[in-house]
Amino acid sequence: MSSVTRIAASPQVMKRGFVRKLPALLVVAALLPALAACSASPREEYPSGDASSVVTASGDFGAQPVVDMPTPVIAHETQVSVLIDGDGEVLSDGQPVLIEATILNGGTGEVLQQSGYAGERSGVLLTVGSNALPPVTEALKGVTVGSRIVVVGTAADTHGGQAVPDSGVAAEDSFVYVVDVLDAFLPKADGATRAGENGDPTVVLAPNGRPGITIPKADAPEDLVTSVLKQGDGDVVKDGDYAVLHYTGVTWADNKVFDSSWDRDQAAVMQLTAGSVVDGFHQGLVGQKVGSQVLLVIPPSLGYGDQASDTIPAGSTLVFVVDILGIAG
Repeated sequence: MSSVTRIAASPQVMKRGFVRKLPALLVVAALLPALAACSASPREEYPSGDASSVVTASGDFGAQPVVDMPTPVIAHETQVSVLIDGDGEVLSDGQPVLIEATILNGGTGEVLQQSGYAGERSGVLLTVGSNALPPVTEALKGVTVGSRIVVVGTAADTHGGQAVPDSGVAAEDSFVYVVDVLDAFLPKADGATRAGENGDPTVVLAPNGRPGITIPKADAPEDLVTSVLKQGDGDVVKDGDYAVLHYTGVTWADNKVFDSSWDRDQAAVMQLTAGSVVDGFHQGLVGQKVGSQVLLVIPPSLGYGDQASDTIPAGSTLVFVVDILGIAG
């Protein structure tokens, strides 16, 4: 199998609609296309057991492990064992985490897929408790940053109990995941709330932090508007940083959402440098602090100009609400 797909960010944010790949930074865990629709009922905790306890992995934390296990390894319920107990923060539901992962066929011991293991800015960004990579995302609840865990998922949980012949996966095969938890980020902006400016779009937040945006009945501003709705107290975002973000974007003219990381239940990682993202996005976020929520109103001259797409008409003023969750690497 090939390595995990590297995806930078939605083209609606990237400069001129082109997706630029982040070197050695995996943002979406598209590990096995056949598994995308397969998910079991989540559990808050998974026990260790005979299947997960027979799997060992040697090698430095964060480096490609050497995995040893008898075959077949079969789990009738998902099992989790901790190989390295990290001393970092405890992961909670909805939190973006950066991991390195090796996936093996429990029936044969064959490595099905691995992440980059490329050092700085390497890894897979997942959301704890999401459906992106069941059962790993559920098993991450309560794990600490710096840990290496083994997750053995049932055939039903991992591939729906269906054979994947091209990958050598039989219908009854369990999957074995060896996961290093590299880092964790905020689930949503946690800064102190600040009053918005008169005439700006208004923002209402759902309990999980997802914003709803209402555009005023007025002409769009001609210049870039940057308004901090929540003032974080974390690290300052610098030019060239790989920022971990949640965002929603709408067009001023029709107040329609054209892109939202919240819809995907998956934060995004974007390199904030000129030419990588639209100019207004870059200018408005560099210098802000982690934990902040920022409203950006981007005129066409700092957005896509006269370039149209399926969801953004030419000459559009763009409105973003961006949560700055952390800095990767």
